[in-house]
Amino acid sequence: MATEYGQGYGHRSGPGFHGAAAGERRHRLPAALRAPIEARSWREFGYVMLGLPLGIAMFTFAITMFSLGAGLLVTFLGVPVLAGALAGCRGFGALERARARGLLGVEVDSPERVTVRRQGAMAWMGAILKNGSSWRHLLYAVLQFPWAVFSFVVALTFWAYGWAMLTYPLWFWLFPVYGGQGGLQLYGDGTHSIYLDNPFEIAVTALLGLLITMATPWIVRALTTVDRLMVLGLLGPSRLATRVVELESDRGVVVDTAAADLRRIERDLHDGAQARLVNLAMGLGLAKEKLTEDPQAAARMVDEAHGEVKTALQELRDLARGIHPAVLTDRGLDAALSSVASRCTVPVAVDVDLPARPAPAIEGIAYFTVSELLQNISKHARATRATVDVWRVENRLMLQVVDNGVGGADVSAGSGLAGLAGLAERLDAVDGILVVDSPAGGPTRITAELPWRG
Repeated sequence: MATEYGQGYGHRSGPGFHGAAAGERRHRLPAALRAPIEARSWREFGYVMLGLPLGIAMFTFAITMFSLGAGLLVTFLGVPVLAGALAGCRGFGALERARARGLLGVEVDSPERVTVRRQGAMAWMGAILKNGSSWRHLLYAVLQFPWAVFSFVVALTFWAYGWAMLTYPLWFWLFPVYGGQGGLQLYGDGTHSIYLDNPFEIAVTALLGLLITMATPWIVRALTTVDRLMVLGLLGPSRLATRVVELESDRGVVVDTAAADLRRIERDLHDGAQARLVNLAMGLGLAKEKLTEDPQAAARMVDEAHGEVKTALQELRDLARGIHPAVLTDRGLDAALSSVASRCTVPVAVDVDLPARPAPAIEGIAYFTVSELLQNISKHARATRATVDVWRVENRLMLQVVDNGVGGADVSAGSGLAGLAGLAERLDAVDGILVVDSPAGGPTRITAELPWRG
């Protein structure tokens, strides 16, 4: 996560947080009291109500087509029937994802596409029969129906009884006027009957109705939680496909980062050390020409060339340190981070507690992460001290950089710690995480987590 020093809580700011705060100010009723009249509760109830007819249609189609296809497998006709069944289930799956998105707010990515390597109907049928996502859609069509029946009955029963009992004081008069009895019959046999007809019984009925009405949205929410899990687990992309997409994205980030580093090195060499070496060659050539005519002028030019050599060597050392410092290769993170901390403009305490050295790639990323963070502290934090802690937790390498600066990280400020965006991408490329905690006024605490690879 990238952020910048400024005003506000950058890593926690955004429309979602402002909306939540506004919502808290807007709602004065407790959640239990406003739940029965919230739009979300009615959307979830509508989702459950629609689930039964759609479940009947999906279950009927899936069972009928699958049974027919399985029965016809003794002939060639079974293969296209099964392929059609799976294609139809995928179509129902797209409808279910849209329904979950519209009524439950569940964003489910489309599953991996059916890859057809050759032209023709046979190739398509073979591809859809081999596709695991298609069979998961068939499984969803079968499993969703019994759950839809259960959730429909439970939700409708609680919802109808709750509202009917809550509004009983408004319609109990229908019984004496049109039914010939004092009120709603609670119990009756051949000898005696119990009616809800006096004010106390009517009030108790309404109170029980209120309790049921308040509990119903949470019951429906629990039922739709199962629907959410089913949609996410069976109608979305598989974990393997999701992981492949993540790895492809990470590979692109790594390639782009490497290309940017190469361009930076080329630019630094061209504009820095190379230009100085060209000037050095020209200076030495002029000194050689003046050596016999004006030895003193030649000596001055040689002295200037000597200064250029020192400057060029320092630039080359800095450039080499930016690629991969020798101290990191020779002595590990403790010595390398101590060297970086010594160049920071504020005092930095370094504590590295590692049982062994991680893999060189992870070690290098950890080094450059701390280097970037300390550079940001020098430029933006206005801090008087900082600490760097490195330790291992199970199979993760943990880094934490803390400073007592002004804090107030704001990702939307557009300046300052822009380099952390690339840093977060570099960490993400190796399944790492960058978390920023920077309240206004400080302190700023940045934690990086990397996989431990020995």
